[in-house]
Amino acid sequence: MTVPSSPAQTLEPAEPPVLTAVRGRLGAITLNRPRAVNALTTEMVELMIAALQAWRDDDAVDQVLVRGAGERGLCAGGDIVAIYRDMTAGDSPPGTRDTSASERFWAREYLLNAMIAAYPKPYVAFMDGLVLGGGIGVSAHGSHRLVTERTRSGMPETTIGFAPDVGGTWLLSRVPGGAGLHAALTGAHLDAADALHLGLADRLVDAADLDAVATALETEAADDVVARFAVDPVPPSALAAARAWIDDAYGRDTATGIVARLDELGAAGHADAAEAAATIREKSPTSVAVTLEGVRRAGRADRLEQVLVDEYRVGVRLLQGHDFPEGVRAQVIDKDRTPHWDPATLADVDPAAVAACFAPLGTAELDLHDLDLHDPNRHDPNLSSDPAPAAGPVTAGSTTAGTATEDAS
Repeated sequence: MTVPSSPAQTLEPAEPPVLTAVRGRLGAITLNRPRAVNALTTEMVELMIAALQAWRDDDAVDQVLVRGAGERGLCAGGDIVAIYRDMTAGDSPPGTRDTSASERFWAREYLLNAMIAAYPKPYVAFMDGLVLGGGIGVSAHGSHRLVTERTRSGMPETTIGFAPDVGGTWLLSRVPGGAGLHAALTGAHLDAADALHLGLADRLVDAADLDAVATALETEAADDVVARFAVDPVPPSALAAARAWIDDAYGRDTATGIVARLDELGAAGHADAAEAAATIREKSPTSVAVTLEGVRRAGRADRLEQVLVDEYRVGVRLLQGHDFPEGVRAQVIDKDRTPHWDPATLADVDPAAVAACFAPLGTAELDLHDLDLHDPNRHDPNLSSDPAPAAGPVTAGSTTAGTATEDAS
């Protein structure tokens, strides 16, 4: 039986998840999944890469703008539900999952992050509303990063059993003192003033002016437009005001040492320190330990690309572990907010398992050598794949790894 069609039954063609247009001298990118706060998918990443590649060599385009559709934010991260399905398909035990789709997503996403950081033209990002995880990756590596009074940014990955990626450990490792580590370990949401203090953004503008900024960018240089619309002075940063106790606590060598010092500071009257200690204890212990190591390794690196390779290694290992799917289940799928971490405490995390997360992946290593940046002769021998045997997924308490397969941000 055929049911006659009617206007109510006719489906309109779905809009693409990324809208691109050239307006005047501006290449405009709009992330277009407003119901999902513009959470990134592989298709969206590929569309952004294609647009940036085309405009890089187009003399008619002087600068680029990225913004998010809807009122909720630029981008709330990667499509974590898709990653969860990848990890749990077939009910495979840790260490045996086929997570190639998620790995492919990250490989392309990290290439996009590196492309943005090295882009030869002004790259303006409207960091309005929620800008979390992967949203940081498509904005905070740009040349002109604009926050508003509505901005809520951050790297909340430890909440779901993951670790900061998309170059987040690189960005947070560049923050003087301990504020970057504080943001990474607690996953705190940052307002505009805090984002500016951490160096994740450059200027504050009024949200009501964003459309006017976008219009001006069609005909005027980004530097001139930003200078005209920037709000000054900027409200004080709570993180900056807490610099003394933050630097004290996060200067400790280990995650357990950091939490112990936060407890001491809390007992001495620093209520925010006590809250930070309690928050870290709620996170995945493995994620906290891996994040601490990742930020410190990033601080010793001299290239973003080196850090992206490390972050990819970590992501591949955490895809195969216990805490990542459990964290997503508790926070996003079942929403019971009661994850059962394994190991359950920071004291039980095996340092060897943490170190194994950063071991080379052999033939499955993230390869950024073919990254087509503005320098045609660009090549970093430090990024070549390590000839060491491929190291595989790390599970709680393990000290060895097997072969790895080929958004939590």
